[in-house]
Amino acid sequence: MAFTSTRTKQWFERINGSKNMLWLLATLSFLETIILPIPIELVLIPLMAVNRQRIWAIATATTLGCLAASIVGYGVGMVLYQSVGTWFIDFMGMEQSYQAFQSFFDQYGFAAILAIGILPIPFQVAMITAGLSGYPIVLFALAALIARGLRYYGLAWLVHRFGHRVESMWRHHALTTSLVLGSVVLLLVLGMQALAGLIM
Repeated sequence: MAFTSTRTKQWFERINGSKNMLWLLATLSFLETIILPIPIELVLIPLMAVNRQRIWAIATATTLGCLAASIVGYGVGMVLYQSVGTWFIDFMGMEQSYQAFQSFFDQYGFAAILAIGILPIPFQVAMITAGLSGYPIVLFALAALIARGLRYYGLAWLVHRFGHRVESMWRHHALTTSLVLGSVVLLLVLGMQALAGLIM
């Protein structure tokens, strides 16, 4: 990986050399899901590339950190929407995204959470909306786990297969890949829902 500064390189080496690397990654994933605007892939790809023997553990820690943050966000929507929730949406500038997702979520539920977990859209809107609507937390957690699991385990597989080249691939094709994968997942889930409706 080509680092943009000496400080960035030192920061990366500190994480990579830490005995608590997995905990640090879980914490970073938690923070990214809640509030950080920086894609965690910028750290994950080089870490996975130099730690291939721990690549699946890295994916697991990152997924679990995201899942924990998702449940916290769900709780904010369920219990604290009028205070913390509205402030957070305003602070993050997500008013339009939140309003757009509300109608999408009302119509598609589980599929909507899956799609937004894969698409390059702030996942915070899904967490708060699901909590506010009283959507079953088990189903919400399952959708978040599947969506983010696809994201991080898929990235781990790519790094395992292609190594450092994935960084360049991700920089050039992340948006397109997310859009395609999110659309495919949404269509699959909607198709299964339609089939279940016909059977019942």
